[in-house]
Amino acid sequence: MACYNNLNELLKNSDGKKSIELLSEANGCVAGCRAGVTYYQNTEYKKPGIHDDQEGFIVLKGSGMALIGDEEFAIEEGTAFIAPKGTPHTIKSNSNDEPVLVFWFHSAV
Repeated sequence: MACYNNLNELLKNSDGKKSIELLSEANGCVAGCRAGVTYYQNTEYKKPGIHDDQEGFIVLKGSGMALIGDEEFAIEEGTAFIAPKGTPHTIKSNSNDEPVLVFWFHSAV
């Protein structure tokens, strides 16, 4: 696995939602640790993720909405939030022209 990725390539090759995993077991993360970035261009919620661990997020670019369990809230650059273990979560952009780019991190509970 390469020790670098180019976010411009992520944005260029996206079909609405795409992720680049930066940290995983393949490069030394253990006990469920994973981290990466995801690009959300979709303006409707996609099928929610549900994980056996907690996931933290920080919005790097754009604005939109997040749905964590039954709680929906606005997100913008600088917003940080978590999805607790077993909680459905999904993100959408406010505009097809302005995607939401988030950094995410999975951590064992």
